[in-house]
Amino acid sequence: MTTNSILLVLLSLVIAGGLSYFQYFFKAKNKSNLIWFLAFLRFLAIFGLLVLLINPVISKSSLEITKTPLAIAVDNSSSIIALKSDKKAVELYQKLVSNPALKEKFEIQSYQFDADFRISDKFDFKGNQTNLDEVAKNLKNINKNLIFPTVIITDGNQTTGNDYVYRFDPANKVYPLVVGDTTTFFDLKINQLNVNKYAFHKNKFPVEVFLQYAGTKTVNADFIISQGNSVVAKEKITFSPSKKTASLNILLPADKVGLQIFRANISSSAKEKNSYNNIKNFAVEIIDQKSTIAIVSSINHPDIAALKRSIEVNAQRKVILVKPNEINQLQDASVLVLYQPNAAFKAIFENNKAAGRNTFIITGNNTDFNFLNQQQNNLVFKMSNQREDFLCDFKSDFNLFAIENIGFENFPPLQNPFGTITTNGNVSVLLSSKIRNVSTNAPMLAFVENQGKRTAFLLGENSWKWRLQSHIDNQSFEKYDVFVDKIIQFLTTSTSKKSLVVTHESFYNSGEEIIINAQYFNKNYEFDEKARLTISVTNASTKQNKNYDLLKGNNSFSANLEGLPAGKYNFTVKELNSNTSYSSHFEILDFDIEKQFVNPDVSKLKQLALQTNGKAFFENQADDLINTLLENKEYKSIEKNVSTKTPIIDWVWLLILIATLLTIEWFVRKYNGLL
Repeated sequence: MTTNSILLVLLSLVIAGGLSYFQYFFKAKNKSNLIWFLAFLRFLAIFGLLVLLINPVISKSSLEITKTPLAIAVDNSSSIIALKSDKKAVELYQKLVSNPALKEKFEIQSYQFDADFRISDKFDFKGNQTNLDEVAKNLKNINKNLIFPTVIITDGNQTTGNDYVYRFDPANKVYPLVVGDTTTFFDLKINQLNVNKYAFHKNKFPVEVFLQYAGTKTVNADFIISQGNSVVAKEKITFSPSKKTASLNILLPADKVGLQIFRANISSSAKEKNSYNNIKNFAVEIIDQKSTIAIVSSINHPDIAALKRSIEVNAQRKVILVKPNEINQLQDASVLVLYQPNAAFKAIFENNKAAGRNTFIITGNNTDFNFLNQQQNNLVFKMSNQREDFLCDFKSDFNLFAIENIGFENFPPLQNPFGTITTNGNVSVLLSSKIRNVSTNAPMLAFVENQGKRTAFLLGENSWKWRLQSHIDNQSFEKYDVFVDKIIQFLTTSTSKKSLVVTHESFYNSGEEIIINAQYFNKNYEFDEKARLTISVTNASTKQNKNYDLLKGNNSFSANLEGLPAGKYNFTVKELNSNTSYSSHFEILDFDIEKQFVNPDVSKLKQLALQTNGKAFFENQADDLINTLLENKEYKSIEKNVSTKTPIIDWVWLLILIATLLTIEWFVRKYNGLL
């Protein structure tokens, strides 16, 4: 409290005393105890009011001790049970969190992780995936700008996410506490099996297999791929202490159309501790036709290569590159991608009027817009010779097909001549353009469906930079390639539009997400946000039925069927208001990635500890870990002097006291007839 405030409070005492004296004692004949009591009440009330008017600030200091966080993260995946270490993991966790010395020195934070990362002090070890990268990412955010140790109770076997070794902050020590038997057991394992989801009828498709061996003797093994009771491929492999891995490339015939299930198996005469990882089921959908996409261009540009790569990620697509004068090569093409058309494309446009192929028109600095205006009337171009960079805005109300925003606003600009672009007729805009932060209200990516013919427009060149930016943002081209595939899918499919469109895979691996997406359109073919969609899923073998509601997202509805056991399933999606339905099937292949391990990944965990200047400990070294944490002088509690300032006007109880004093005074005077 300042000197001025103290002087004003003293003055308030004098004023309150003076007013009370004047009201009750000045020229008063009766100075009884009652008068003294009433005067005292009046004095307190007036003094309280004056103090509120002065509003002095009361300062209070206190000492606060901040302990260093100690993050303890427990691997909650089912691989801990597979290694028979679940009880040991809980025992080690309890030993750490109940240690009095650790509790005194650290603020203990308890977490669990599998595919996700969350706060928890109870563990069931039922997670289907292990993602140590999530631990690194979340701890950086939770304990931002702090120096703290991390203890991870895990087997170190990661099944999803980025390589965790280099994801932890090197300034913060990590102490892996390794659980699981580190003894080397004899084990044959299908480490990885790569195969395309689709193959084409009467062709052969490749299967790439990586095999792994653990043991101390030379052993002969048989690798077999079978379909039902038939063996379709067989290889003999020899492993030894000096040859612990093998890779095979096998070609299988695609002689049956539809979903084909195969079983890969490696075996030997020796007995193994874990035979689950000897078997891996996989599926391939055999299709009997392949759509050909023709990219027509008179110039060379990196956009063409990027577009070709994105389209051919889908094995159902084949891309051919054509010059505008090579019309005879377009006989097998189902979609034409016309890259920066000019007068040389006249024969292409005239030929396509009769052929009726759907087109994807991409413009840029070399486009002849006067020619383009003559060949189509969906968009009208009035362009200048000035070049401009255009950024894009995602239109969330787009409803021709389900598409997510993959970060379009962060993509580099496309270059196109500056001018006015107006739409003519029913044009659906997915991306609109803007110059810097100013919207032009002009389309950048638009779609037209007119009299049975579909056309897509991308207005700007340098979309190859979009694909690279998407890879930077997601460490993968997948999201961008799916985006391009949906454009091509729109152009290759029939124009007869269904009111209920359902998207799903033909097969899934057990343990991975099973998402069914659906869109429902009203009679005007507009996305109906008020639709009520349900899905009924039936196991083909057990006939067990489950029902789910599809939840509305951005321009689509979806249901997550995660948790279904392996098997064949039939399902029906129904819109309850109109009774429209869609029925199909899928299969879940038996594959539990968390059961693939016989040992903890000690070398990886030691590498992580070395990267962060920590140390790896085994399950029988918990006491050594505790001593290491206690003896480390980097982690000290911080004592802070915390000063809080509170203005008197914030004291609600003082207002209540003043009101109470005045009320008591009034009642006493009323009772004694002094009013």
